[in-house]
Amino acid sequence: MSRKRNRGRRPPSSRAAALDTKALETGRATASGRARLAVAWLGLILTCATAGYLASEYLVRRSAAHATHRVVEGDGVRGPRGMVWVPGGQFLMGSDHKLAQRNERPTHRVKVSGFWMDQHHVTNAQFRQFVKATAYVTTAERKPDWEAIRVQVHPGTPKPPESALVAGAMVFLGTDAPVPLDDWSQWWRYVPGANWRHPQGPGSSISGKDDHPAVQLSYGDATAYARWAGKRLPTEAEWEFAARGGLEQATYAWGEELQPGGKRMANVWATEQGRFPVVSARAGGAAETMPVGTFPPNGYGLFDMTGNAWQWVADWYRADYFARQASLESVENPRGPADSYDPDDRVAPPDAPKRVTRGGSFLCNVDYCLSYRPSARRGNDPYNAMSHIGFRLVMTQDDWKASRQGSLVSQ
Repeated sequence: MSRKRNRGRRPPSSRAAALDTKALETGRATASGRARLAVAWLGLILTCATAGYLASEYLVRRSAAHATHRVVEGDGVRGPRGMVWVPGGQFLMGSDHKLAQRNERPTHRVKVSGFWMDQHHVTNAQFRQFVKATAYVTTAERKPDWEAIRVQVHPGTPKPPESALVAGAMVFLGTDAPVPLDDWSQWWRYVPGANWRHPQGPGSSISGKDDHPAVQLSYGDATAYARWAGKRLPTEAEWEFAARGGLEQATYAWGEELQPGGKRMANVWATEQGRFPVVSARAGGAAETMPVGTFPPNGYGLFDMTGNAWQWVADWYRADYFARQASLESVENPRGPADSYDPDDRVAPPDAPKRVTRGGSFLCNVDYCLSYRPSARRGNDPYNAMSHIGFRLVMTQDDWKASRQGSLVSQ
């Protein structure tokens, strides 16, 4: 994404009421005092009615923006430990806000059933348990597969030499000085040896970061972990419903202000760090993840639904998917499109396979990304592990009951 996000902006709708005072001043000069008094009373009544309507609208919106829900956390008996219950319901998916990009439009009503969701990203400690139990090798730790790469480049692109096909992943390195924000290759590099254990490359480590989101994981890595854990990735609709935390069409997961009262609400690119993507040594070097739960949870008790690290979801990505959904009379528990379509990618063919990622990351900022909003979405190569992409999982109540019953039987 780039500054082109501003293209197509439209001002927010607004309403105003006006009283034609000149109309009150016309009429015969000989109008009686009683008539003038009646007109004055009528004006007062209209004014009070208008003020009352506007006040009620404000209170309704304010109430909605501060809605609270009883957070239901799983305890291992009545629900899966480490997960919270998302009650489901109808909501307006997407956004027509002035900050929304084309792929977020238009808003459309969707219904989702209730489900359990991980309270936070899958952490380094949790992913380590999975690897220890299964000896799983992640995508970034394997030699790249040319067939998986080939579909992400334009036809006729020659295969790179075997010496270039080495295990590694994409790493945010930043720049030394401000640069135009139309070429992401200035701050991203493919780094041999980068993986979930070494997110920034061979010299980096996750030592002491057990409670940070596990990153440098592909879509396949996330689904492999999900199978082991007896869970699944959320659909795009489930993810957005959960991220909103009960706030209908709020700009952010916590309300309308990015930093209410000057308080940071998510791990995004901090203004004191300087201009994106300049890496400031004074600010401690490159931006990175923070421990899960650093910031307050949303209305459903979910941490870091926006910011910290992007999150894989189950759906294929189509830039026009919301427009397609909006044309339907009703949408319930959508599972996403059957294929991918991204005409805005200048590198990959429009139909290159992509999966949806949601939530933004520590790199999102007001100048470049703005994806720390519940409606923001993007498509990503499912084989592409990056230093700012992780995931969290969900399961239905029936899934939980079945796993609980299986656990009791095995005992």
